[in-house]
Amino acid sequence: MTKRLIPVIAIILGWTSTAWAASPATLTTLGQIASLSNAQANQALPAAFEATVTYFPGHDNLLFMQEGDQAVFVLATTPIKLLPGDRVLVRGTTQVSFRPIVVSNNITLLRHGDLPKPVPATFDELVRAQYDCVLVTIHAVVRTAELGWSPSTRVTYLQLLMDGGYVEAMVDSTDEDSLKGLLDAEVEVTGIAGGRFDNKMQISGVLLHVSSLAGVKVLKRAGATLSSVPVTPMDKILAYYHVQDLSQRIRVRGSITYYQPGTAIVLQDGAKSIWVATPVRSPLRIGDIADATGFPAIHDGFLALTHGEIEDSDVWAPVTPQPATWRQLGYWSANRPDGHLYDLVSIEGQVATEVRGAMQDEYVLASDGRLFSAIYSHPDAASLLPLPAMKDIPPGSRVRVTGICIIEGANPYNTSQEVPFHILLRSFDDISVVARPSLVNTRNLLLVLGLLLVVVFVVIARGWALERKIRRQTTIMSARTKAEAELERQRSRILEDINGSRPLAEIIEEIAAMVSSTLEGTPCWCEVADGETLGVCPKEPHGLRIVLEEIPARSGPALGALYAGFNPQRPQIDSEIVALQTGARLATLAIETRRLYTDLRRRSEFDLLTDIHNRFAMEKFIELQIGEARLSGRILGLIYIDLDKFKPINDTYGHHVGDLFLQAVALRMSRQLLGGDMLARLGGDEFAALVSLQHGRSDMDKILARLESCFDEPFSVEGNLLHGEASIGFALYPENGATQDSLLSAADAAMYAVKKGKQQAEENPA
Repeated sequence: MTKRLIPVIAIILGWTSTAWAASPATLTTLGQIASLSNAQANQALPAAFEATVTYFPGHDNLLFMQEGDQAVFVLATTPIKLLPGDRVLVRGTTQVSFRPIVVSNNITLLRHGDLPKPVPATFDELVRAQYDCVLVTIHAVVRTAELGWSPSTRVTYLQLLMDGGYVEAMVDSTDEDSLKGLLDAEVEVTGIAGGRFDNKMQISGVLLHVSSLAGVKVLKRAGATLSSVPVTPMDKILAYYHVQDLSQRIRVRGSITYYQPGTAIVLQDGAKSIWVATPVRSPLRIGDIADATGFPAIHDGFLALTHGEIEDSDVWAPVTPQPATWRQLGYWSANRPDGHLYDLVSIEGQVATEVRGAMQDEYVLASDGRLFSAIYSHPDAASLLPLPAMKDIPPGSRVRVTGICIIEGANPYNTSQEVPFHILLRSFDDISVVARPSLVNTRNLLLVLGLLLVVVFVVIARGWALERKIRRQTTIMSARTKAEAELERQRSRILEDINGSRPLAEIIEEIAAMVSSTLEGTPCWCEVADGETLGVCPKEPHGLRIVLEEIPARSGPALGALYAGFNPQRPQIDSEIVALQTGARLATLAIETRRLYTDLRRRSEFDLLTDIHNRFAMEKFIELQIGEARLSGRILGLIYIDLDKFKPINDTYGHHVGDLFLQAVALRMSRQLLGGDMLARLGGDEFAALVSLQHGRSDMDKILARLESCFDEPFSVEGNLLHGEASIGFALYPENGATQDSLLSAADAAMYAVKKGKQQAEENPA
């Protein structure tokens, strides 16, 4: 009997264990949540606990809760009004982050109460995240106090200097008047301990969340106001510099994945990698395991070591590049702390353009509809290493690049965001062609034009960012000198003109005037590379002390030079070169932006082979002429031309001769039209002409006769006499069509009727 019960008992126990595994126990205390690993929290475990609210601004879904010495961050997804000290019941599920957090699905207010007593905290304890999410109090000195923006609302940001380093406090207050007395004051700040995080959800700074200015208690005000601080000469400021740095040298170990002698090295160990700034120039082998010693620091907002010393073990343990997509590298999410900052990765993309610069070479690549750059930094001049030739890759090629992923920033308090990144190449061997671009066609031309437009937008965006930076600088310095404020306004106007339609010559003259104003009215002028002189050039500059600054180009020879003529008795000062360099950079931006715009516009309207208008320009011209003819009653004629037997020329003599033949045909036909008429190449061996007719069909007959006569004489192309023929049809506006489409269709049909008649005549000779 017992033996018969054994299978039944086993089945019951199996069902029980399955039900237990399918329904994990609900977490009811903060201690249980704090004890989870991120891997466990990622399983969305159920949680239902009581705790006290320590911070809830009502925006950005930030909710911090504490019970005793345990605290947790809750992502509040349900609308509710809470105050610090409220006792609440939270139901939700766990989620991965810097440490496990809870995403709420229900929050219930139980009662009002008191806040827990804040814990005194040191800088070392905060930067090690020992009090993460806990209500703490600190002593510090205020270095900056200004209004800023959190992801959705205005707040006050305080930069605080503690004994050990800087921390930042975000105070829920917009009282600008109260900030004036905080600078350089000794304060006691009470708030929630948090952090700034990098792309890998590693802590890169300390951030306190403070509910109001009541959490900032002034212990000792500054001894002097801003207006009472004596003015220090700019070249004497270093005399007041003082730093006491007690940071300890530490050692890390990993495989070398990147090395730029005299600048930096990157080490990687599994999923961890770090940037080490180092003056070391000795040869190091990529792939070796090495030890780096240095001092912890933040590099562009991310963890790094400075003053690094490197010891190569000569043990070969290369890191395999991790294949990645644009979304994996450029899409940051606080719920997915698996970024690739400083990791060795490989990614495929299509080459949009390539640029050799003075300090680095850059390939702009497109992947998943987004742009990123692959950058090769030139060897330092002191290293005496030769600069290798840039690998020439045709635009449109699909390539695979391998290198170090560099992220330009991420906000851990946004649920998700796109972040800019680029790939640092170790050598040009890190870029390989996967697929060459296809043959040139209309679609590829449109793609190239689209990419060029994206580059233009990037340039405009950078100019816009530069303009914002200049305006911010103008605001800061306006209290010091009206002259500098006027200089910044001039510079801003110039940038607006560069992005507008003002003539380039006027912009260059305005740049020269700005430089002259900066140099106290000194005559300034610009000589552009094409020989034109703009600005105020003295009639006899030989007696002056001439200072010049070349206007650099992103590639190729200089675009010109900017001059200033000084009184020879005036001593030379550094501000002269600075002013001329500023003017030269603006002139570079103006000239290259205008050239790029002009080139893009011409490419969009002209056929690259024959240098006559293309289909896009012809259709646009037809619409315009029909609109004018509708008002004036004019008659228009649309002529459709198709070359006969063009394919035998290509097959017999080759495509190069065929292209030259098309150019010669286009040149002859364009000479038969009047100035107000347009000839366009529609594609292949098809052309069209739109003409204005004074007397209707009689004028059309004359034009057709001139066009047909273009083929009476043979064409001499590279020693070959080529005989051309064409089938020509036409349509009249408004007789044969009153719209662009109807007119094109009628002319096309007429042309094909002529061509068909020729074919029948050849098949049935008389």
